[in-house]
Amino acid sequence: MCEDVPFSAWGIDFAVCALLLTWNCRTSEARPLRQCGQCAALFKTLLLDVSGLLKNEVLWHGIRSDRILPTSSSDTVLACAPALRLPMCRIQRNGSYSQNECFKNIEKDLTHYEAIISSYIRLELRSPDEEMPPLTQTLQIIQNLLKSCPFTSTEKSSVKDASRWEDSSYSNRGRMLEMMRAFHIRTITFNRAVGYIASGEHKNPRSS
Repeated sequence: MCEDVPFSAWGIDFAVCALLLTWNCRTSEARPLRQCGQCAALFKTLLLDVSGLLKNEVLWHGIRSDRILPTSSSDTVLACAPALRLPMCRIQRNGSYSQNECFKNIEKDLTHYEAIISSYIRLELRSPDEEMPPLTQTLQIIQNLLKSCPFTSTEKSSVKDASRWEDSSYSNRGRMLEMMRAFHIRTITFNRAVGYIASGEHKNPRSS
């Protein structure tokens, strides 16, 4: 879907995804998530944490690329988007909104990036004493989310084909940054989806 193609190819589909996922976001964000309890706060914490990672100059030392590398195969954007009908939108979802389907795809993303970060911190890092703490913190937040939110799948993600780590620390830093940028986009999607569900509007969707 929109987040699973190269950034340069997103075009109008990316704009449509953004429109779908920001529908009534402002009124939704302030409301408590009835279904998840502390889940909403953890999603916000994850977004802030990943935003901070992208600004960490130690983690991405020497990297100048602005590339984004999505690796998750989930359908989170489509599954979690409000049930709207918009003209010229190629990602319309058929059928009613499914909270379970949305959470299923979010869980798939979380387990996928949990596996990526776990495999990365086992590599030979340039400065492990400085790189390990922030990455481990992010990993802990993801694991807390997987324990606290209403996920039901037992499926585990593999990063064998997603990461393809190399012997070069520099190359691995570059690839990790590209994947972390994609994860950051997903964390924005998570928060907007959770806000939409918290608002209760998924039970009474509006039509365009």
